[in-house]
Amino acid sequence: MKRWIWIWSFLLTATCMYAASPHIAERVKYKNGPSFIYRLYISDKKNSPYSIHHPGRYLSRRSIERRKRQQLPIDSTDLPVSPRYLRLIEQQNVSIIGQSRWQNTVLVRLKDSTQIHRLEQLSCVTSSKLVWISPDSVTPTAVKTSYHDDFEERDSVGGRYHGKNDSQIRLLQGHRLHQIGLMGKDMMIAVIDGGFKNVNCIPAFQQIDICGYQDFVNPASPSIFSETDHGTKVLSTMAINKPYFYIGTAPMASYWLLRSEDQQTEQEVEEDYWTMAAEFADSVGCDLINSSLGYHEYDYPWMSHQLHQLNGRTAFVSRSASLLASKGIILVNSAGNSGMGSWKKIGVPSDADNILTVGAITADEPRHIAPFSSVGPSQDGRVKPDVVAIGAPTFLVNGRGVIMEDMGTSFSAPTICGMVACLWEGLPEKTATEIIELIRQNSDNHEHPDNIYGYGVPDFWRAYMKGRSGLRPSE
Repeated sequence: MKRWIWIWSFLLTATCMYAASPHIAERVKYKNGPSFIYRLYISDKKNSPYSIHHPGRYLSRRSIERRKRQQLPIDSTDLPVSPRYLRLIEQQNVSIIGQSRWQNTVLVRLKDSTQIHRLEQLSCVTSSKLVWISPDSVTPTAVKTSYHDDFEERDSVGGRYHGKNDSQIRLLQGHRLHQIGLMGKDMMIAVIDGGFKNVNCIPAFQQIDICGYQDFVNPASPSIFSETDHGTKVLSTMAINKPYFYIGTAPMASYWLLRSEDQQTEQEVEEDYWTMAAEFADSVGCDLINSSLGYHEYDYPWMSHQLHQLNGRTAFVSRSASLLASKGIILVNSAGNSGMGSWKKIGVPSDADNILTVGAITADEPRHIAPFSSVGPSQDGRVKPDVVAIGAPTFLVNGRGVIMEDMGTSFSAPTICGMVACLWEGLPEKTATEIIELIRQNSDNHEHPDNIYGYGVPDFWRAYMKGRSGLRPSE
């Protein structure tokens, strides 16, 4: 009872703080002046120097090897947008700020919306869509904050190697994978988020194998390490490695930190940024992507999604996410925190096909679905969420370098993602789709999956043993 009182108090406080923040934070005039971002849909990939027979020109060796290992072909979606078409667009005196090879689209920034008419007349452009309008004013988000040099001594959990993360890992039987040395070694994970405050400074993060970072938001942040600490918290659940204080679910994996979330506005262009980040993750050879992001309501109602669109094929970002398994990548995405609101359902790209959508359950037994955890199914009848993990609350490390509890499917998702990396490390011959199905069929609700718990809480040890035995996931 006390735990539920605490949860409701936390949610009420967080809601009040969020509602009050615009009045507290100082807003400033948007410095780049009025502008618009359009998505251009390109007709084809002809007149291009790129070929599916020479993928080394646009994909890393690691990316190509990942496909070969899973016997997945390079296809036309992998080819970059034709450089000839890009030149034709640039000749219209517009700024190209991004592109998607998978969906053959180009993002252009215009000072005058009437410029789009000239672009639509180009033979290579089939259509366009307005995906962003500049705001009058914004709240600065890249703000530096202080951090702790070390964890508090009271955070140490004697006798528990995983420290504060012990119960979250044990619930998934992940400690048994760790005991035999499966901790994500040689697996590469991309974290797509809104910022990674102080990850470059906090000592506990210095032991993490961070391959690099990239910002896909336009304009880019002065530093992704001064933006929100949401990505910091997400990363910590997988990557921190400090015995008896906090061990993440995949502390031996390597990580790419990718920013696609624009904290200053909420508009459809973020689906393009997310797609660009996912394509980058593919190109550098990532095996998994964790995305604790989701969308359905935007600043402009005409951009927002409707329930009937949650089929994995309608939203731009969901179409991108649904391609990932065919590239040999496993996407682990949070289900969303809309369970207590009027929407209640998952957002996008949580509706995508062949991904793991993760809901949140309570930390205390008996474990129930967290009231905020978004529900399914997808609009075409697929089970959503796929699985659940502890998220109400979850222990993690924040942008001040403090071990704390926080709430959300944002944090149950990376807990799962790290364990997926460990499982795949032990079963490297499996494909992305095989690993996803193995996890679903070795979860505690797999015999009667529903739209609240999905297939339930995964047992990663059982999945590993089934995978080693050569049995089909359901056997």
